[in-house]
Amino acid sequence: MTSDPFLPAAIAEAEQGLREGGIPIGSVIVSQGKIIGRGHNARVQKGSAVLHAEMDALENAGRQPASVYREATLYTTLSPCAMCSGAILLYGIRRVIIGENKTFLGEEALLKSRGVSLEVRQDPTCVRMMTEFIRMHPELWNEDIGV
Repeated sequence: MTSDPFLPAAIAEAEQGLREGGIPIGSVIVSQGKIIGRGHNARVQKGSAVLHAEMDALENAGRQPASVYREATLYTTLSPCAMCSGAILLYGIRRVIIGENKTFLGEEALLKSRGVSLEVRQDPTCVRMMTEFIRMHPELWNEDIGV
């Protein structure tokens, strides 16, 4: 298997979010072999209702032509929720690499039904980060997923 530096970059974003007191979910958007946007869940840190990792990565990518998104790959440490899946569909991102979906299964069926290619890695670091966070901060986690 070839070395893929992009999931580790998303994990680094998740770790940054955790260090800031937030929820450890990270994301990067890759175009032509380069990261064009990176982000982490910053709802707690910024008092935001919508700043999930994928949304933060899209925001940090800035305005891009639709053609860039159509050929880009989005990496995320956790299965995308309904909001983030909607953004993936809106911008026409066709490939998503998911760190894990054991702690939370997002809208993968919707993404697949709309032709998005998904690869779930079940990365042990991603699983451990979320398992520990959910155990230690269930109130923040439930708020993040709308429970």
